[in-house]
Formats: sequence, C-alpha cells, structure tokens
Amino acid sequence: MTESHSNEAPSESSMEAIGYTTNKPVDEPDSLVARSIPRPRIGEHDLLVEVKAVSVNPVDVKQRAHAHADGFRVLGYDGAGVVVAAGDGVKLFEVGDHVYYAGAINRPGSNARFQAVDERIVGRKPASLTWGEAAALPLTTLTAFEALFEKLHLTATSAGTLLIVGAAGGVGSIMIQLAKVLAPGVRVVGTASRPETQDWVRSLGADAVVDHTGDLAANVLAAEPDGVDWIFTAASAKPGAVASYVRIAKPFGQIVAIDDPHNLDVVSLKGKALSWHWEFMFARSLHQTTDMIQQHRILSRVAELIDEGKIRSTATTQLSPINPEQLIAAHRIVESGRAIGKVVVTDE
Repeated sequence: MTESHSNEAPSESSMEAIGYTTNKPVDEPDSLVARSIPRPRIGEHDLLVEVKAVSVNPVDVKQRAHAHADGFRVLGYDGAGVVVAAGDGVKLFEVGDHVYYAGAINRPGSNARFQAVDERIVGRKPASLTWGEAAALPLTTLTAFEALFEKLHLTATSAGTLLIVGAAGGVGSIMIQLAKVLAPGVRVVGTASRPETQDWVRSLGADAVVDHTGDLAANVLAAEPDGVDWIFTAASAKPGAVASYVRIAKPFGQIVAIDDPHNLDVVSLKGKALSWHWEFMFARSLHQTTDMIQQHRILSRVAELIDEGKIRSTATTQLSPINPEQLIAAHRIVESGRAIGKVVVTDE
C-alpha cells in the first residue's frame, strides 16, 4: 500500500485480519482463520500501523485456546511496521516512521493488515534490525525491563545473583542481555534443560546455566551454594516451585513472576522475609496509567542498545508470509514448550 503523508487514515474501509471464532486445538486447520473486517479507527493518541511482521507469544496461545472470541477475535501482541496515519494528539511519531510495539490486551491485535496502537506504548524500530527481528522483541523486552528495573530495582551499581527460571524462552533471552548490559555487577544464572537451550543461554551472556528438571533447588544450590538475591520466573505454577524458590533465595530476597498459579503460598516467604512481585506489562495500557509513556521510553532505549550492538534480537525462527497457516505453525511451536527465543511471522 502507498504510504499516506497526512494525519488522515487511508480511505479503504476494510482489511484482512487473522483470528479465531471458537476455541480450537492448534492442530485443527481452522483454529485460526482470515476474515475481512473494518479498518481500525484511530483515537487522539493512536497510530495506524501497516503491519510488516509479528511474533507469537504464550499469551496468543492461551487466548486462542481459552478466551471467548466474541464473534471474531484478532490476536497478536507484538508488531513492527510503518506508521500510515496518526491521531490529532500524536506528538512522538510521524507518518512514514518505522515502529515496533506490543499493543494492548484489550484492543484488536497485530495479526492484521493494519493496527491502531497508542503512541505512548510504541518505540522507534531499531534501524539495524529487519522487521521480523524487531517484531520478536517488544512484549518480552517490556516484561523483562519492568521486572528487572521497576520490580527488582536493579541498577548499574547492583551486586548480587539473579536466577532466571526458563532462561531460553522469549523473556529470559532478552532479560539475560538487559541485566548484563544495564546491571553489569549482577551475576546471571539461567535455567535450561537441553544442550541446545543451555548453549543458547550461554551465548546470550549468562554466567552460569543450571538444569531446571528434577530438584531445581538442589541443582541451583549446587552451583550457587550461598543462594541467590533475585529470582525471575514464568513457572511459579509448577508444583513445588514456590518451595524451591524459598530454599534458593537468600534472606530478604525478591521474586518476580509472570505466570498464573491458581494458589500461591505467600506465607512460606515470611521466614526469610522474601518479597513477591507480579509483572504484567499490559497493566499500563489496560488501566491507562499516567506513566504509559514509560513503555515508549523503554522500547526507545532498547532500540538504541540494539543499534549500538550491545543487545541482539531474540528471533530464532522466521515464518512467511503472514497468513493463517504460518501463524498456526508458529502457535504450534510456542505451544510445544520447546521454543528457543522467539518465533516471528513476516511478510519480508
């Protein structure tokens, strides 16, 4: 599509989007389908982005499998593309800018030709990355950054040991890099269970790698006998996980989680005066917080680090083009639980 050079949305009234109508297993060929739907209307602070690449996250898989479609639901919580129109109140971007973003959980997603997204949660795309490499990053980058620097309050002068449970996944892969670059005094220990995932975690800069199968606490304490200061986890719902973290953590340690355990024994944290944090990167956009622009700042800062060669994209698998078949294939990889880094789908 020819780019517009005004603040008015392109004149076409419809577009193709990919989503689901009912909750189906990923192996069913119509678990994701294409539909023609109205093109998004943009609000005062919105950008209309022509989507060039997307990535698939566990939240996409969970939504497709369990969330009500309300007729037809467009998925996609990562995107990279070109700004083709902007709302009257937009100040950070112009038509023609290349951007990347994670979107909002309560708005239609990026698996569409065009997406409306609030400029305050959008960053300028790293110039050194392809569309697919950029689309791999926003959701996991925001999650990792907020967990490290807003929940655990790590700084450039922090010293101690950080344990990342499931370090070969999307969040862990960018978290290792952010910690090593922005908190260089922190020792990073990542967990991974297969030779290829362990090699990947080491390649990203982890100081040590521990197998998370079997007795996690025993495995970590064998490598770190004094325990760790901070724990990041996407697996707190696993039976026995919280008890393991209590064993691993030093007194006054901190734990930040992103998953959804049905029950959480917080009383067990008291003996060591441990702190538990939740990280949910959609909270700012969902609740329209006064500091929403912080996500723009985070993505812009990380884009600078990437273009300086200090951080690399976590994209490991690229599929093309953006259509139901390729998105189903991406969902299948993520749903397997064996993905390394990020899976992207692109029209490149």
